[in-house]
Amino acid sequence: MSRPSKTTAVLGEEKRSHRTKAELRQRAAAENALITGKKMRERPEVKDNEKAHKEWQRIRGLLEAAGKNEALYEATINRYCMLHAECLDFERKRQLFSDQLDELTENTELEAADRYKYQAQMQKNILSVDKQLQTKRRMMLDIEKECAMTISAAMRSIPKTTAEPKNPLMGILNDDDP
Repeated sequence: MSRPSKTTAVLGEEKRSHRTKAELRQRAAAENALITGKKMRERPEVKDNEKAHKEWQRIRGLLEAAGKNEALYEATINRYCMLHAECLDFERKRQLFSDQLDELTENTELEAADRYKYQAQMQKNILSVDKQLQTKRRMMLDIEKECAMTISAAMRSIPKTTAEPKNPLMGILNDDDP
């Protein structure tokens, strides 16, 4: 998978590009056309879910600090917050199943065959929840990569600083040491 193109702001900071000035102007105009100037809005289902709402507030604050509180991110961030809340619910269910499995293991009132059968069913339930949880976490990671919410994604949008070439003659002329 190839890296996404650098923005004109990044290209301007780097002060080097294979694109012509006309191409850069056209690209800057296209990038500005994608900016709506509207802030993200929280969907009702996110507002109603306490965990999703809390994550929404956290991410909105981070995006505002980064200057990226843009309505185009709205659907993605709402979906991310709902996935986050669903993951927390699955983790709670997995812990509940695990606790019940521990209780079942310690239960001596059941016959060994029944206890083994119930333990196997509980372990299947735990594995099923784990599989669903991993799927949701994968979706969350994909969203994080897309929205520069991971370190590597954020690093790709930072311009590489290049050292200014130094003129050796100017270095000798400006040298104050005898």
